[in-house]
Amino acid sequence: MTIPAPVLEHVFDARILVAVPYEVGPTVAGARRVIAITGGTVTGPGLTGRVLPGGADYQTIAADGLTRLHARYVIEAGDGARIYVENTGLRFGPPEALERLRRGEPVDPGLIYFRTAPQFETACPRLAWMQTSLFLATGARAPDHVALSVYRVG
Repeated sequence: MTIPAPVLEHVFDARILVAVPYEVGPTVAGARRVIAITGGTVTGPGLTGRVLPGGADYQTIAADGLTRLHARYVIEAGDGARIYVENTGLRFGPPEALERLRRGEPVDPGLIYFRTAPQFETACPRLAWMQTSLFLATGARAPDHVALSVYRVG
């Protein structure tokens, strides 16, 4: 029996606008910070719309620089349907590049490993397929936004 290898199907790209991080500081779990999501856009073959303001990215940064991300926000599709997003992932790279990111400076995305696994919930029957598949995303952090390319694992 041959089990087919997974394939990735591009669903959308998102440009998620973010505010200046709130630094909580070092805790027993690592350095904590919270970054408010202020809006954004979603464009692609599987979904278009906008990111609604009001979400946030909750981060834990380990001593070696590994950042664990947990973002929660809402996308409003072009027809008004709403999708709740819970996106968990990792960001890691060379210490000097990570420090520039923390200071809000531009960094070449090729230097940073930034991958997430978004999950979606919606009441819209047309978008119910988003709840029955796994997704992976690649990301890049800019001073004022996060760019994500989201793929359905087929």
